[in-house]
Amino acid sequence: MLRTRTTAVAVTAVAVGGLLALPSPAQAAGSVHLYKVYYDSPGSDRGAQASLNAEYVVIRNTTGAAVSLKGWTLTDVANHKYTFGAYTLGKGKTVTIHTGKGTNTSAHRYQNRGWYVWNNDKDTATLKKANGTKVDTCSYNSTRYDYKMC
Repeated sequence: MLRTRTTAVAVTAVAVGGLLALPSPAQAAGSVHLYKVYYDSPGSDRGAQASLNAEYVVIRNTTGAAVSLKGWTLTDVANHKYTFGAYTLGKGKTVTIHTGKGTNTSAHRYQNRGWYVWNNDKDTATLKKANGTKVDTCSYNSTRYDYKMC
């Protein structure tokens, strides 16, 4: 009888320990989040399209499903706002939001601005759902680098 109880306790401990090692549903589900802010495009800031489009934010979807970003917004501290139109970010995919002008694709979106959004020294990118719920933020405070991994 003692042997059976000891074995049962050991099996229960292993089972509970195994459950504790599993990722939580939130971890398993992943997220849509800011991945990189390239805030200081190469060269001088003169407003050329190549320079404007070298300033960008990358958003990454680590969930197990495609996510509609329709109505989601990307803003900086000065409230420059980019709003997604009809767009779906595939599972495991990234999308790059360029400051300048261009033709939207599944991997690249354009704000169609004529001047820079992201300050070269410090700023905060904020990603929100269409209902205003904050999804993620990424701040930087450096002139030492050109980009920030979030």
